[in-house]
Amino acid sequence: MSTQENYNNPSPNRSPAEDSQLPQVFNGVDPATRLQIAGQLIISAAKTENSSRQGLLKTPERFSKAMNFLLSGYESTPEKIVGDGLFPAEGRGLVSVNKAEFYSLCEHHMLPFWGNVSVAYYPSEKIIGLSKIPRVIDLFARRLQVQERMTQNIADALFALVKPRAIVVRIAGQHLCMMMRGVEKQNSFTRSEAAIGLELLTNLEQQRLFSAIEER
Repeated sequence: MSTQENYNNPSPNRSPAEDSQLPQVFNGVDPATRLQIAGQLIISAAKTENSSRQGLLKTPERFSKAMNFLLSGYESTPEKIVGDGLFPAEGRGLVSVNKAEFYSLCEHHMLPFWGNVSVAYYPSEKIIGLSKIPRVIDLFARRLQVQERMTQNIADALFALVKPRAIVVRIAGQHLCMMMRGVEKQNSFTRSEAAIGLELLTNLEQQRLFSAIEER
């Protein structure tokens, strides 16, 4: 498993007064109100905009609700998401889920990136309910992320829960931080991959594992 940083479990909830990185003006202010203030500040950055016009009056509130949803992955853990969705394996055949879509926020610019995730694994003693794999994906996607780490997060979490013989996760994503700003490349895709347990497989099994997540 990845040992550099553990992102599988969110940090303990901090009270507003405990967050030393925030300006003092936010001390004692609840997170939803902070986000509304952030929305107001963003509107104020549009220098000639009329912030009191009808279309913008409730935008800070809507922004707060949207960001709470987009960052809701910090509110749970893989164990809670999966719950009792683990079952005895009745065989050792390859299992794969392909092209499960995701939407996330880049931690560098807080701009969206999105794409699809493919997962394949060889069971050992357990299998995971198929619907739980997209739920684990969404858990990590709904955090401030980079695609490379998110790929490893998903592989680590599923490996820890299912304990398969081997697992591979592949993500293909598009990033607005490369499309609507910066280099402005509209047709670029970023692909990332994480694999655990390959050394336990035969060459044929490895080939089948990677073939299962190839784009078609």
